[in-house]
Amino acid sequence: MSQFQTFKSDLTHSRIVDTDSVSIHDGEIAVKIESFAFTANNVTYGVAGDTIGYWKFFPAAQDEKNEWGCIPMWGFAEITHSNIEGLNVGERLFGYFPAADSLTLSPIKVSDQSFSDGKEHRKELPPVYNNYVRLAGDQNYDSSMDAVRALLFPLHITAFCLCDSLEEDSYLEASQVIIVSASSKTAIGLAQGLADAEDSPTIVGLTSASNAEFVGSLGCYDEVISYDELDRADCSLGSVIVDMAGNREILGTLHGELGDNMLKCLTVGMTHWDNETTSEDALGQAMLRDRTEFFFAPAHIQKRIGDWGHEGYAEKTNLFMTARAVQSKDWMQVKEISGLENFTSTYEEVVAGKINPNEGIIVNLKNA
Repeated sequence: MSQFQTFKSDLTHSRIVDTDSVSIHDGEIAVKIESFAFTANNVTYGVAGDTIGYWKFFPAAQDEKNEWGCIPMWGFAEITHSNIEGLNVGERLFGYFPAADSLTLSPIKVSDQSFSDGKEHRKELPPVYNNYVRLAGDQNYDSSMDAVRALLFPLHITAFCLCDSLEEDSYLEASQVIIVSASSKTAIGLAQGLADAEDSPTIVGLTSASNAEFVGSLGCYDEVISYDELDRADCSLGSVIVDMAGNREILGTLHGELGDNMLKCLTVGMTHWDNETTSEDALGQAMLRDRTEFFFAPAHIQKRIGDWGHEGYAEKTNLFMTARAVQSKDWMQVKEISGLENFTSTYEEVVAGKINPNEGIIVNLKNA
């Protein structure tokens, strides 16, 4: 078995570890991981690995000092060994996997549509991440959409939750929603969802100068402003900030200029993972932390399942996701990489912030 690992305290360092072949016990299945998507969202998993528990999902092999971790990925796998009646060899799954070629799972709550992994170390982790979809039981499954599903499903579930939460709060009566890192896939899903909603505020996208043209071409932002032109932002308006990047310099500038007009700042992503706030960082210190909160989509998902039931939740999210998937055909190009060895250089580029916004990266292990 091969496993791609990241050094927890410095995401720029990675390694591939070869481990023993997979063996299973009673109540377990083994899967061969076919492919997974890699986006800036996975970098956030690494940044929040300790604080939210992302490192706990897939313990790193050969890690005596607990220094290495496996960043979770969304992807597809095929059952290769099974000690569970009804879960058969050859069946395909969609869900949360390590960047590795195989994994053992302990299925519980098995239905025709899905099951959960009941391994002890995952019991306290958010249920949405422990759920595996049985593709044979998914009536709407379309294999031609595999790449879009892996790339956009987890991101646009977060976008749906943001849209729903903001709408539920009447957008805090804000006149504008400012989305930082507007070229990110989660941001695009959020902006498209807000654009489709009735009575949503003005949608302002902040992005790098190099991505401004691309963001403007999407048609879902009412205004696009590059980071080097932040003085163009209308800070006289009541504003909600949704931050996908975690760049304290940008946030500090916005918070300082908006002042009392900054009604809330929702932090979703942390792709600018090395952008630390220091005592000399005046702009970072200007962040209004009493009105800043981390938005954790799994908590909102559980709330809405409680409010609407599983069927009601599925119906609403499916409508949202279908619309976003259709729109993605206009802007996203899938880039396929073969094997973990070839993934290493791409991983390093994404961690360094070198991301082509209209590109979706799929790592294919099936024929590697």
